[in-house]
Amino acid sequence: MSKRITRVNELLQREISEQLHQRYRGEATPITISSVDTSSDLRSARIYYSVIGDAAAVDKAQDLFRRVGRDLRERVKKRVILKYFPNFEFCYDPSMERGAYINELLDDLNESDTHE
Repeated sequence: MSKRITRVNELLQREISEQLHQRYRGEATPITISSVDTSSDLRSARIYYSVIGDAAAVDKAQDLFRRVGRDLRERVKKRVILKYFPNFEFCYDPSMERGAYINELLDDLNESDTHE
């Protein structure tokens, strides 16, 4: 991946997160934009997000992005100037959830070791 695409990904991640939490504060609280993967031609970008909560919270986040995805793209487009601005595709990223689960397991193992 080129340095330019990496910088664009980081910039989009910051701006999407900022716009999401400023404009949709109440609904976006449990959502974290974990990464952005922009195509090399800057025509499309996958926005990966994680959600704190259960399956219902993930469903609510998916509904939010379906409703406000276009508006969010337009708001970010006003702040980030690119020759070609990518279309957004929002994808749920369960990696943070998996990481939290693994940390729990490690904590449980650590506790059982100290009790022996």
